[in-house]
Amino acid sequence: MRVGFAGLGHMGLPMATRLADHGLTLTVWNRTASRAAPLAARGVQVAGSLPDLAAGSDVLITMLADGQAARDVWCGPDGLLAACRPGCTGVDMSTTGPAAAREIAAEAARHGADFLDAPVSGSTALAGQGALTTMVGGPAEAFERVRPVLAVLTARQLHLGPAGAGAAMKLAVNIMIAATNQAVAEALALAAGAGIAPASAYDTLAASAVSSPFLGYKRDAYLAEDDAPVAFTAALMAKDLELALDLAAAAGLPLPAATAARRSLADACAAGHADADFSCIARLLRPTR
Repeated sequence: MRVGFAGLGHMGLPMATRLADHGLTLTVWNRTASRAAPLAARGVQVAGSLPDLAAGSDVLITMLADGQAARDVWCGPDGLLAACRPGCTGVDMSTTGPAAAREIAAEAARHGADFLDAPVSGSTALAGQGALTTMVGGPAEAFERVRPVLAVLTARQLHLGPAGAGAAMKLAVNIMIAATNQAVAEALALAAGAGIAPASAYDTLAASAVSSPFLGYKRDAYLAEDDAPVAFTAALMAKDLELALDLAAAAGLPLPAATAARRSLADACAAGHADADFSCIARLLRPTR
């Protein structure tokens, strides 16, 4: 099975590296070609264009910034679907929202290809370990066909329904992450206002009834923000919340916690922290006296 991978950003590069590590026949492409250099140095083939990537692949995987980038890469006149092989399976692992996922799936069907929206949950560190979770929408038979490839990239592969189901579930997961982030930031601010050391407060949260994997792996992001790597930016989380709230509005659903989290993230971005980890709102809420 020949795999083509497009999008070698913070998440895409460690994911593509795992495919190479597991001996899959891999070709990669990235808009900024220099991002492919670490893989090229290992002998991974680098496509010169999206049509070249598509023409030589049985499975096409993308990890891109947003829905518009996904539409352009998949559906553009020089995109993947225009040049894909008959019977190819496309897998978009970006966070695009269900509308974009369904549009791309419909275009894929017109080109005789299957398409899965398969966004992931987890950090860049988990991507490198293959410990992500993927939430998948699209044809069940296509999911089973590419599941061995997905299993290299993720620890759990959950098929949730037709096109758009994976994308919608990813937004549901991210509103919980954003709301948790908001709650942790507020809890640390309250504790600091009462004179409790941040590390002591954080460790108490992690040992309490609200303990979770999130609190486990985000400790440095909250307590050593100047040294911790950026796992997911405030701007990207704000973008995901916009998608979630648009979806909720269409269904007539009020989401007060997600709305509050979006407001805090918008404030963080306006204050110059768009490229900081989304946990940066804890810094903004910290007492100044």
